Amino acid sequence: MTAPLFSLDPALVRAQFPALQMRVHGRPAVFFDGPAGTQVPERVIDAISRYLSHGASLGGGSFASSHYTDNVVAAARQAIMDLLNARHPDEIAFGQNMTSLTFSMSRALARTWQAGDEIILTRLDHDANVTPWVLAAEERGVTVRWLDIDPADATLRVDLLPSLLNEKTRLVAVGYASNALGTINPIQRIAQLAHGVGALVYVDAVHYAPHGLIDVQQLDCDFLVASVYKFFGPHIGVLYGKYELLDKLEAYKVRPASSKPAGKWETGVQNSEAMAGLRAAVDYLADLGGSEGTRRERLVRAMHRIKRYEMGLADYFLRGVADMAGIQVYGITDIENLAQRVPTFGFRLAKYTPEEIAVRLGDQGIFVWNGHNYAVEVMTRLGLIEQGSLVRVGLLHYNTTAEIERLLDMLRVLGKQRP
Repeated sequence: MTAPLFSLDPALVRAQFPALQMRVHGRPAVFFDGPAGTQVPERVIDAISRYLSHGASLGGGSFASSHYTDNVVAAARQAIMDLLNARHPDEIAFGQNMTSLTFSMSRALARTWQAGDEIILTRLDHDANVTPWVLAAEERGVTVRWLDIDPADATLRVDLLPSLLNEKTRLVAVGYASNALGTINPIQRIAQLAHGVGALVYVDAVHYAPHGLIDVQQLDCDFLVASVYKFFGPHIGVLYGKYELLDKLEAYKVRPASSKPAGKWETGVQNSEAMAGLRAAVDYLADLGGSEGTRRERLVRAMHRIKRYEMGLADYFLRGVADMAGIQVYGITDIENLAQRVPTFGFRLAKYTPEEIAVRLGDQGIFVWNGHNYAVEVMTRLGLIEQGSLVRVGLLHYNTTAEIERLLDMLRVLGKQRP
């Protein structure tokens, strides 16, 4: 019998994360800093330690500890294949992080561009999905065109995309969800439009990955990147690419490296201990989907459960700030449209700078980020870059409504303290 859709137990989830036991001034710390990197469950820590203690040899050798590494790498590749629903493990490449992988891929793709070609970027994206493409375009004499946002709710103006696309368009680079404001973008629709003119689609799924189900086959994106430390694992980046593209494109690599995917895209010695932790992180997520079925089937259930639980958190936060004087939340705030965002909120409180708010909250054990959070384009577009940008609160499935209430109480106190 399949477990019910909405069945996450916050207490059981939180018990698996050692860092969540941290205390500040005698009270439990509140980790709302997840958009910059999530905490990890005990099993991830154990998997990394187990790999290092087993014998951390390089793969490809003719001895036991090397075979062990080969198996760890293969298991990690299979785990990400299941998480993203890729067709084959060799469509998955590993790297230092999403940013490094994107710089590498931008150089490779730029080799196929000619002066006069065009690419499309968005005003909503993290800079890691902007600057690598801008620099590559400058080197090749390629025009950068920009897809704007609606500043009222920070949603992408996908209705304007057809007017930007033409026979010269070579690439559309777009984020799955905004790391600053939480907006989810309609990737499948964007891919359909881009492919209609023969353009490739490169998706930054770093911020979306801990919040929702990813299916690269359904999206029909050509490339998708993520960073595992954003979904309860260690610091390592992953790249998905359609096999025929990864095989055809010329990679920047040393001569002894493999000439076939995925090895041709994995520069130098890889972080094998992080791959051990990566698999444990994916298995942690799968276990939230119950014990029945394949890992992919369990991941599908798990991500639906996470989505439902986090929508409840988002609802609680938005209702809590709705009547609070002096606070402005940016992005989608309509309770009826919670499915169109992840529970990441950027806000300002009147008469405080975002940094002042973050410091005051941090002193009370509530961890948030402030500033542009590398979302330079959207902060500039909203006219906030010179004002210190925003306070960012990121909610995850290991957070609770009680933690949100602590935040709301602090914001109410701060609002009353400064006339």
